[in-house]
Amino acid sequence: MSQIAEKDKYSSLNKAVMNMLTRPSFGWWAIFIFDLIFLAFGIYCFIYQVYEGLGVAGYSHPVLWGVYITDFVFWVGIAHSGTLISAVLFLFRAKFRMSIYRIAEAMTVFAVATAGLFPIIHLGRPWNFYWLLPYPNQRGLWVNFDSPLLWDVFAVSTYATISSVFFFIGMIPDIAAIRDSVVGKTKKVLYSVLSLGWKGSNWEWSHYTRAYFYFACFATPLVISVHSVVSWDFAMANTPGWHTTIFPPYFVAGAIFSGLAMVITLCIPLRLIFKLEDYITMENFEGMSKMIILTSCIVFYAYLIEFFIAWYSGNKYEYDQFLYRANGDYAFFYWTMMFCNGIVPHALWFKKIRNNLVILFIISLLINVGMWFERFNIIVISLSKEFEPGSWGLYRPSWVELGITVGSFAWFFMFFLIFVRTLPALSIAEIKEILPVPKKNGGSDHE
Repeated sequence: MSQIAEKDKYSSLNKAVMNMLTRPSFGWWAIFIFDLIFLAFGIYCFIYQVYEGLGVAGYSHPVLWGVYITDFVFWVGIAHSGTLISAVLFLFRAKFRMSIYRIAEAMTVFAVATAGLFPIIHLGRPWNFYWLLPYPNQRGLWVNFDSPLLWDVFAVSTYATISSVFFFIGMIPDIAAIRDSVVGKTKKVLYSVLSLGWKGSNWEWSHYTRAYFYFACFATPLVISVHSVVSWDFAMANTPGWHTTIFPPYFVAGAIFSGLAMVITLCIPLRLIFKLEDYITMENFEGMSKMIILTSCIVFYAYLIEFFIAWYSGNKYEYDQFLYRANGDYAFFYWTMMFCNGIVPHALWFKKIRNNLVILFIISLLINVGMWFERFNIIVISLSKEFEPGSWGLYRPSWVELGITVGSFAWFFMFFLIFVRTLPALSIAEIKEILPVPKKNGGSDHE
């Protein structure tokens, strides 16, 4: 039940956003301190690896891509739904995006910042990461454009640039609203700089809406292009289970699928901690749940069609690879992926489950677990059993790799937690477009 009368939601929105920035929250502090503990452990594991060398990872021939590349693909995928919700749904004028797209955009920026760490960590000598950048240098060396590591540099840098600009542009009117309400000289100056002198004139709104539409159109192709590039890290190889044309659409659908689940994972606690029930409504979760059903069907279809292609192709290596996934040494990870991504999301067909936030939160967590295992299955299982039986081997992640993985989640959540306490997590301007405007006589324009 709504805590605020329908006609008062419009005038209370600014106050709700300001309370997130100024009012202390025990729940936020508890989560933030808990998060920093795991981040500290992840940093320790990274420093230990740098000191001891990459040998402390679980790499063993022939599996020389492991958890780090799994994490990279996972975090790039998480970032994609931010562009989908903020840009694609904006172009289709989907109203349920209004309250959640700012959270999704922030998630995009921070997920890309997390994903960008892993190609560097995977290098073993992270201080030489700049060798991946194509620029004239005195070493007389040039980057290898055939290397997937270089493709990842272009993918991450492009996506980070566009998503960051799109994220910031969308916040300008809301930052100006905070600037006019905030108390304290330092904060006033900071928000004044970030608002770029916004005054809310008709001329500014006219140019702003056009610019936002332009950036939405420009960002939309990234949903397809960037993760397609990431899929080519695998599809361009001859490794059984990788060399297939289904990977680009398969990866894009999976990225949107996992990203939507992460948005739900973030929105439910945020709604509870800051009492945003009147603005992050069940309609928002309904829309995201239905999109999860759609993308789950696409992903599960891709899982099944892979088996068909392996059989129909007549390629013994390809067919044996998929049989090994289902009943080999890593069968537990494969069937966990199938359950979490192919079975669990279909519970969302039922409205009662879509409207139960506890179950919805659990489902979103299971989806992200399943999507991490999907990337692990693709990378590790294919590498562990290629063509020659004499070169087969098993890979077991070390505690260092798992610690850095846990630290990456803490790294992501640290940025997000800081964001909700420093910048407007809800779009004041766009939410007001769908709220009734109170009149002086107590009525509203919608009555």
